[in-house]
Amino acid sequence: MLDAIGLDDEHTAVYRLLLAVPSADLAEMTTASGLDGVRVGQVLAELERLGLAARQASAPDRLVASPPSLALRPILLERERRLTEAHEALVALSDLYRSGAAQRSAPDVVDVVLGADAVVQRIGQLQAAASERVDVFVLSDVAILPSSENVEEDRALERGVRYRVIVETGVLDRPGFLDAARATFALGEEIRVLPSLPTRMFIADGQRALLPMYSHGDRKVSGALLVHPSGLLDLVNAMFAEYWRTATVLVDAEPAAGDDAEARIDRDLLKLLLIGMTDAAAGAQLGISVRTVQRRIAELMARAAVTSRLQLGAEAVRRGWV
Repeated sequence: MLDAIGLDDEHTAVYRLLLAVPSADLAEMTTASGLDGVRVGQVLAELERLGLAARQASAPDRLVASPPSLALRPILLERERRLTEAHEALVALSDLYRSGAAQRSAPDVVDVVLGADAVVQRIGQLQAAASERVDVFVLSDVAILPSSENVEEDRALERGVRYRVIVETGVLDRPGFLDAARATFALGEEIRVLPSLPTRMFIADGQRALLPMYSHGDRKVSGALLVHPSGLLDLVNAMFAEYWRTATVLVDAEPAAGDDAEARIDRDLLKLLLIGMTDAAAGAQLGISVRTVQRRIAELMARAAVTSRLQLGAEAVRRGWV
């Protein structure tokens, strides 16, 4: 609750406890909060410094909570004033940047970002600044920024930014990838698959693109090219659009009407095989054994009245099974 004014969950918890009682001393607050006594003392001192708590006149060792409407309002107003000033500065700096960008010569439409850490920073900045859409190419080898560390993606999805992600087939070898794709689909991230991609890539709102430079070494990243609005950026956007058009959808919007658990597994299995995954890799994603995969494929071939997997794929598409 108080994170908006720079305080953490412990401050919020202690302040709430103090609001609920007429007054309390350090020992009582320590017992009620379950925190270490030293930490509770620090939190209470911070609340007192901010005017959220005060000493009781008749018993200076006891504290009382200040009324939220009295104590928090000045802090919030000051925060709002600073945010307004920051927004005005952002507008002014953006105008200055556009003025300079309008004078860029042809080579200036690309900025060189040096160092792996700087590339990770730019990836975070692009996602944090995106308001509508982020387009991404993901290669099979180790990512510059693992998804578990990409906190800006989570934040962007929470505020309604749409993600369009194309991954190489090899990415699906990662355990649990299909389940993770279903979870992020519900948040606004659509994933499609192609056998191979030419490079990693991030595009934010079609207005900025980050393309890595490669070098020898474990991370294979020495820097990146940040592409600004230009004919080159138009080409990058057109390339993504074409790859997106031809890529295979990994997760459907909704299960087919009437599908039970086994039917959904069969649909997922057919899709994974059409993408080009091996029986073992498909089984790992679906949580079933290779023998079960092969048995289900045989049953599907019998239902489709075909004699080869190639024919099964064509017939599955024709019948709308995938």
